[in-house]
Amino acid sequence: MTELVGDPASVKLFGSRLDDQQKGGDIDLLVTVLHPVDNPALLVARMGAALHRALEGRKVDIVLQAPNLQRLPIHQIAETEGVEL
Repeated sequence: MTELVGDPASVKLFGSRLDDQQKGGDIDLLVTVLHPVDNPALLVARMGAALHRALEGRKVDIVLQAPNLQRLPIHQIAETEGVEL
């Protein structure tokens, strides 16, 4: 992932995948970078495609956090509930 977003970056897993009792569901990731991102939609699409291939077709949802991007309620949820990978 660092080849796509650069270094340093952090990744947190959040959502239903944190609950061993729940089955299925997609993988929700919060990717935080410390530098501005010029084209966030393209970056998220590239990360999603790379992870989709690496995880043999599993669905991955990526929430991107960067200094120049709007902060939404999902960012707070992911930060609070997420587990650093």
